[in-house]
Amino acid sequence: MPQDTAYHGALGAAFAAHSATGAYNAYIDRPAMLDLAGDVAGQRLLDVGCGAGHYAAALLERGAEVVGIDGSAELLAHAKEQVGDRAELRLHDLERALDFAPDASFDLALSALVVHHLRDRAGLLREVFRVLRPGGRFLVSTTHPAADWKHFGGSYFADDWVDLHVGEDLPPIHFQRNTVEGFIGELLEAGFVLERLTEPRPVPALEAIDAEAFAKLDARPSFLAVVLRRP
Repeated sequence: MPQDTAYHGALGAAFAAHSATGAYNAYIDRPAMLDLAGDVAGQRLLDVGCGAGHYAAALLERGAEVVGIDGSAELLAHAKEQVGDRAELRLHDLERALDFAPDASFDLALSALVVHHLRDRAGLLREVFRVLRPGGRFLVSTTHPAADWKHFGGSYFADDWVDLHVGEDLPPIHFQRNTVEGFIGELLEAGFVLERLTEPRPVPALEAIDAEAFAKLDARPSFLAVVLRRP
């Protein structure tokens, strides 16, 4: 049975289309994460929850060796269209151990807008720590707790599971609310050292094509993104 961590079927297809050009993915999160990645030439990179392959494709162009994993066969098919045979793509439930990867086998791991979907976040974080070499980096983005609080209401400190409805004919996106303290605390508990935290804003390119969306998204937080290092 499919895990609710991944976007299956129609939701996967809809997300693949949205993530290509949608404001949140294409003009906020992806530019921020790629900026944080910096020079990756010659590095072996694990894309955790690679989705439709947009991040993997960009990092391949920068000279990285990429292994992408996702629990959605639908999204992996789209990723295959993006990267062809240039990256190793694996169907893998992110609630399971990364049993295909030896210890210290990656220089860099990236997980874009995935961790808030996971029930066993601590387990995945331990596994990413294990497969990174000492000194390796881990880039993570998540929904901004203030944005979730504004959208869902209630207490800012709530940690309930919520459903974000994205279309009448689509199943909702299911994820767990968190706080900034909670998000960072889980990463530090796994053993990582925090090097940088950002609150990504839309890039100027969005203003050129949709000035109204740019003004709206530039005035409020959407995501948190961090750079971590394995000691």
